[in-house]
Formats: sequence, C-alpha cells, structure tokens
Amino acid sequence: MSNTSFITQLQRPHLAAITPYQSARRSMSGGSVWLNANEAPQTPAFPEQQSWNRYPSFQSTALNQAYADYAGVALEQVLSCRGSDEAIELLIRSFCEPREDAVMITTPTYGMYAISAATHGADVVDCPLQKADDGSLQLDVETMVARVRDTSTSRVKLIFVCSPSNPLGNEVDAARIEQLLQQVGEDALVVLDQAYIEFVAEDSAQRQVADLLAKYPQLVVLRTLSKAFGLAALRCGFALAQPELIDILRKVIAPYPLPEPTIAGATTALSASAIAQMNAQLEQTLAQRERLLAELQERSWANSIWPSVTNFVLVNVPDAAALVTQCQQAGVLIRNQSSQRGLGQCIRISIGNAAEMDRLLEVLPA
Repeated sequence: MSNTSFITQLQRPHLAAITPYQSARRSMSGGSVWLNANEAPQTPAFPEQQSWNRYPSFQSTALNQAYADYAGVALEQVLSCRGSDEAIELLIRSFCEPREDAVMITTPTYGMYAISAATHGADVVDCPLQKADDGSLQLDVETMVARVRDTSTSRVKLIFVCSPSNPLGNEVDAARIEQLLQQVGEDALVVLDQAYIEFVAEDSAQRQVADLLAKYPQLVVLRTLSKAFGLAALRCGFALAQPELIDILRKVIAPYPLPEPTIAGATTALSASAIAQMNAQLEQTLAQRERLLAELQERSWANSIWPSVTNFVLVNVPDAAALVTQCQQAGVLIRNQSSQRGLGQCIRISIGNAAEMDRLLEVLPA
C-alpha cells in the first residue's frame, strides 16, 4: 500500500470535522506560574505531593517515548490510555457507526470486544476459531475475509484478534495473521491484542511489531503493562499504529486519560533496570507454569490441558463449576470458562508465585 488515506476514509464521517478539545495542558506549555487550568495552588491532603494539584499531560512524551523505545516503534505511533480496554473503546467509537458498522471477533476470545461493541450499538460478527491440523484453534481466514466483503449486512470495520489468546493461552499462527492482513487490505482494520506478548519466545514473529506496522498500515497493536509488568492496578495500556490512525484516536480520548501517578509509575517500569526485573519475574512465572502443567498431567480429572505460552493454563475437567467452588471454599480463586464457545467444562488457572502455586496444588483434587 502506497499510502494510508484509507484510514481516514474508514473513520466515522463526522469525526473528520471535529477539532479535539484543547485542554489547558494540551494547548500551552512553559511558564513558571500556571493560572490557566483552574487548578488549586497545592494539594491540602497530600502537601508532599507537589504535582498532584496539576492536571497531567494529555499524552506524556516521556512515557510514550519509553514505550516506543521498548516496542521498537516511533513516538508518533504510540497512544497511551487507561489499559488496552480503553483502546478497544476508542477504536469502536472512532470507526463504527452505531447500527451500521460491525466488529469481528473470533471466539473463544477476550469478552470485552463484543461488550464494548454492544454498548456502542455496533454489530458483532463472530467467525469462531477452527481446529487446525495440530489440534490448536486458529483463525478461519477464508471465512473472515468473505464476511468482511459481504455487503448484504453491517460493514465490518474492526477485526479483533487476540494473540497470545485469552482464554486459550496459545499463540495464534503468525502466518494466518499475515494472510488476514494481506487479504483484508484496506477494507477493515485488524486489531492485534498482544496483552501477553512478553510471555512468548523472543524469536516469535509477533514480537516484531515495528516490522508489521511498517508493512501493514491497517494494523493496530494493543499492549498493556498489566500482565508481565505487574502493573494491573495502574491501568496503563498502549495502542500502536500508523500516526494517521493515532491522530484519529487522539480526537476521541479524554483530555487527561492517565493520572500522574500512573504516568510516573509506568515510565519507571519502562526503565532498563525495571525491564530487567520484569524479565526475571517472567522467568519465574514460566517456571511455575511448567511446574503446574507437569502436576496436572498426573491428575486423572484433568481431561485435557491446553498448550500455553502465557501466564495461565486452560484445563478441561469433569465439572468446572464444582471444582471452582471447591477451590473457592479453600480460599483459592480460579476461573470457570465454560460459558465460552467450545470451552464447556473448562477452568482457567493464573500462574502465581511459588507459595501461591503450593497452596493451589494442595487444594486441587489428587
């Protein structure tokens, strides 16, 4: 593709004429006396916090540059937001007209794609994952592309692909993702949700996000600091895309999307030393995952165990609800995934630290 003008054509038509709200922090910088934002002169309850009385940056250059460096992309390709959940909302609000356009999902998958679409009034088109030759569930690219080009129903504007998959735990085949990107072309945006990307192998093709974005301007990549970085409480995520697409999202995002403590904590977490600490914890998590997988292989009630490249394991059991209740009564919380398409009687277990996994194994049936 020689240009990205199709991105502007895909956005909701009325957004083209909208001028984003120019907040005090967004429209002006510099100065030593700030009297342009109706802020208090200090924070009475926390006088030691000298910046909490000020609105945060609309988009923190320091934070976005830190993540751009980490992901290997340009600063202009990064939008920071309140977790990747907000990025999902922003994309639907920017590109889907209520009762006219649709998003595509591939069940079983992360539930917020469909919920966010429904709350906005966009249709949801489900092209379920199909069993591949190796037994894994993978994209049905032919059906997906055919549905995108079907003009008889709502137009698909966004295709959500979760890889590594939540709730399955496997990595969606990179060749199929690239095939989807090639065949969809300029007809829709492909949103690749990589919340668990740090857990996959270093040589995984999906880690080369800069190359993918350069090659496919219709691609949007979602990332988060909630998983491997251990910052779920801070609510910090990122959308990575072509600058033209980022500019569209900047029109609809809130004037101050991230609070200052989140910006400060997230920026620190992206320092070289903190990334090294994250990688060290990641290795411990992967070791505990392998330990759990080995233990589950010895439990007769574990009917089947799904392959995992993430920090969780999906298991088919005789009675998911009963097992979840048994663990809950012992103080250990695991999740019932049986409501997901094709995952009847499946539980999902997150990987904790060694002590937490010790307790889990004590609670699980022998």
